[in-house]
Amino acid sequence: MALIRCTARLLKDLGVKPANIPDKPPDIFDWHANMLRLNRKKYVLFTNSQTLYSFLMRWAGRPRPADFQEQFRLKLFQSLMSEGIAEEYIEYMLGGHKKVTITKTNSRSVLGSMNDLAFQARFMDYMKGGLGDADLHEINRGLNRNPMSAIKYENGVAELKRRLDNMHK
Repeated sequence: MALIRCTARLLKDLGVKPANIPDKPPDIFDWHANMLRLNRKKYVLFTNSQTLYSFLMRWAGRPRPADFQEQFRLKLFQSLMSEGIAEEYIEYMLGGHKKVTITKTNSRSVLGSMNDLAFQARFMDYMKGGLGDADLHEINRGLNRNPMSAIKYENGVAELKRRLDNMHK
């Protein structure tokens, strides 16, 4: 079972009550999500709690929670494909995200890393002249190549690949 740990603002916008989940160490299927604005448009930043692998998803309107979960799975698939992740790892990741539970955030460390990533996304947006002119996949790739102190100055995509390799040995 996958978890999407949403900030209070995102939970309110989604209109869902968070599930009560006992705290456990994060695994590869544990994500944090936060809503942010770029160029007056809403986006959701998803960050893996274990690897800090991240991607942005356009947030249009007020989708139902089931639509939100399905869009998450679709954008995760697209993001992993654009990173050149091996097909067997993509299948493993998507298989673990068939059932998604929405709950509240539980890690200040991940939220701090997400604040850094949001700042970087805003900077990339500014440098590209706005997301209307920039490729969202390009921004996601840029976010996943920045060294993060929370994972010993590794980058999100390298950490994700390393953990997936270790799981499949």
